[in-house]
Amino acid sequence: MSRMHPPRRFRRATADDNDVLADIMFDAVRNGESRYTEQQRAAWVPSRRAGPEWAARLQGQEIVVAEQDGKAVGFVSLAKGGYVAFAYIRPEAQHTGLFRQLLTHVVERAIEKGEPLLWTHASLMAEPAFAKLGFTVRKRERVQIGDQDFDRCEMEKSLVTG
Repeated sequence: MSRMHPPRRFRRATADDNDVLADIMFDAVRNGESRYTEQQRAAWVPSRRAGPEWAARLQGQEIVVAEQDGKAVGFVSLAKGGYVAFAYIRPEAQHTGLFRQLLTHVVERAIEKGEPLLWTHASLMAEPAFAKLGFTVRKRERVQIGDQDFDRCEMEKSLVTG
C-alpha cells in the first residue's frame, strides 16, 4: 500500500534553482539510504556543489523539480542525446512514487524532442527504480571518484513504440 503524500507541484528548473538542486543532491547522497560506504558517499559528494563548475554541469539540461509543501524534494535532468544525468530524491520523499512521477515528465519531454531512447549511469540505489520503469542494464562498470571505487551500471530505455 502506498503512503499518502501531500500534493506535489512539478516545474522546470532555472539557473536560480542551482543552489536548491545542490542541496537535494547532497541530502540524497549523504543522508539517504545507501549501498555505498560512508567513505564512498563522502568521495562522491564531498560537499554541496556550487559555483561556476556546478552551473556549467547543469546548463543546457532540462531539469524537472518536484515541490511538496513549498519545499523542493527531488529533481531529474535530461541532457543531450537522451541522457538522464541527474536523478536525486530527498530521503523523506524516497519510496513515495516521486521518482516515477519525475521520470514520467522527463520521458514525455524526450519523446517531444524525438529522442529514440533514454540512458543513464545508475548508482546501486537508483538501479532498481530505473528497472521498475523499463530501463535495462547495458553494462556494469566500476568507476573511481577520488580515492574510492564505485559499482554502477549503464541502463537504457527505448522510447520507440511499435
